[in-house]
Amino acid sequence: MSTATAVAPGRVNLIGEHTDYNGGLCLPFAIPLATTTRVVTRPDRLLRVTSDQGEPWEGTLEDVSARRVDGWASYVAGVLWALGADRADRPGLDIAITSTIPLGGGLSSSAALECSVAVAVAALGQGQIDRAERLRLAELCRRAETEYVGAPTGGIDQLASLLGTVDHGVLVDFADPAAPRAEEVPLAFGAAGLAILVTDTGVRHSLADDAGGYAQRRAESRAFAADPATADPVLQARGRHVRTENDRVRRTVEALAAEDWAGVGGLLTASHASLRDDYEVSCPELDV
Repeated sequence: MSTATAVAPGRVNLIGEHTDYNGGLCLPFAIPLATTTRVVTRPDRLLRVTSDQGEPWEGTLEDVSARRVDGWASYVAGVLWALGADRADRPGLDIAITSTIPLGGGLSSSAALECSVAVAVAALGQGQIDRAERLRLAELCRRAETEYVGAPTGGIDQLASLLGTVDHGVLVDFADPAAPRAEEVPLAFGAAGLAILVTDTGVRHSLADDAGGYAQRRAESRAFAADPATADPVLQARGRHVRTENDRVRRTVEALAAEDWAGVGGLLTASHASLRDDYEVSCPELDV
């Protein structure tokens, strides 16, 4: 019997919203709220998953392969599938999950769940996880959510969870979606007597909701990319947000390096206005 435990944080995106799946720039950072996963191998092919935020699930690794897992446990099953942990030569697992991240609140609770499971299961076979392996696991977790769960995601959440460090953001360039580039950016807020306040509006969402705004915005973004000269004002607005948001990310990185806090604030305000007016993904609670 082997045991491994992993902790993966949630994340907040400082700036660079809805640019990951549009081949752009993002600047997320990890937060103290996190998900912890403990895995223990079994002598059989059973899979038992418990969580402090959902009903327990029990089945077999064959259920994972056959995609007979739904609900919140499908995120766990998707990671096992992406890792190949459901192969015939693999043992069953007891997986216990606890989390301090509120569900559906925009703090990437699903990515933290996926990443904590992925690191814990990977650690069973190889111990320490280096940066290259973290990048690989981030892509596998993105595939798990997109291909197994059916919730389209660009990968920013998983990269932030697996690469985030204290007092640093993760600047991610998705120009090559198959191999995004990531580098640390110092966030010297504390030294300047500043803090980031993360406020829960109480509004909930689900990326797996096909009728939700996220899937619709992805489709609109693809349509604009296919025809940038379109006369459709909605598609033009979506493209304008992505173009100007990428510019704002670059300027924010420069302002952070110069400790130009008023400049950073102005860029964050402009980002929200673009999300509200051009991308139309805000809500009255966020606007307030």
